[in-house]
Amino acid sequence: MAGLVRRISSLDVGFQASVDGRRVKLGLTEVYYIENVERKLFIYTAKEVYRLDSSMPEVEKMAEDTGLVRISRTCIMNTDHLKEIRQLKNSRLEAVMDNDEKLIVSRKYLKDIKKAFQKG
Repeated sequence: MAGLVRRISSLDVGFQASVDGRRVKLGLTEVYYIENVERKLFIYTAKEVYRLDSSMPEVEKMAEDTGLVRISRTCIMNTDHLKEIRQLKNSRLEAVMDNDEKLIVSRKYLKDIKKAFQKG
């Protein structure tokens, strides 16, 4: 039941982003992950990368009670697109998305991922 409530509330979450000079609105279901690269935020979807005019703390606040969870200092992942988590050497984890993209999960944020799965 909690997973259903989370999915319904996440339908209201959207992002204003830009690509090639045009502005677009992206729904949360389209977002695979959001990454901070050289102090600029980018939203990665299945086929496109968009520039987001926002900050990590703003995104985290918008994403409360959704499938978005911080996995490193520079990355927020949408757990709704997570296929599996693999153990790597040195106690690190690798998140494999349903499009086979791989993200490194920092040990510092492991508790946030566990919390997200307990909600879902």
